[in-house]
Amino acid sequence: MSKPKSAYSIPGKKQKNDTHVIVVWVDNEAGVLARVVGLFSGRGYNIESLIVAAPEDPSLSRLTMTTSGDQKVIEQITKQLNKLIDVVKVLDLGESDYVERELLLVKFSHGSINTEVIKGLNGEIIFENNELLNIQFVGTSKELDKVLKELESSNPLEIVRTGASGISSNLKTLTI
Repeated sequence: MSKPKSAYSIPGKKQKNDTHVIVVWVDNEAGVLARVVGLFSGRGYNIESLIVAAPEDPSLSRLTMTTSGDQKVIEQITKQLNKLIDVVKVLDLGESDYVERELLLVKFSHGSINTEVIKGLNGEIIFENNELLNIQFVGTSKELDKVLKELESSNPLEIVRTGASGISSNLKTLTI
């Protein structure tokens, strides 16, 4: 019997795979991101989006990533992350209420999209000249998926997505 290619493709298993936003505080040192990514790839997990930013403390970095899996897979991911020496703290934002936002930037040829369509999708023109329009959309990943479907017929020239970022919606804070 062949071995499954990833943790998501176990034959005979039909479990709900939800998308989770996981926040990881790590030491801000060379090679740490490679170790985190290596942990995922070595176990067959997929990182769907990844944002890395420096918080107030320059000795740390905050990784915000989205991944999919059932509860067992997500628990395994967080346990494995906590075992890495450079990891200071791990939080699955899905364990409580949280707000997720993503940024979508789309480039169009000038005149290929109506400004009323942009307004109807809650977009904002952030650059405009005689040739181009750059438009910004902010929302949840699902909302931006819908925006992209609506924009397909306008033939976007370029699309850039940041991936999801998130923050808890309760008094529980993720600080060190």
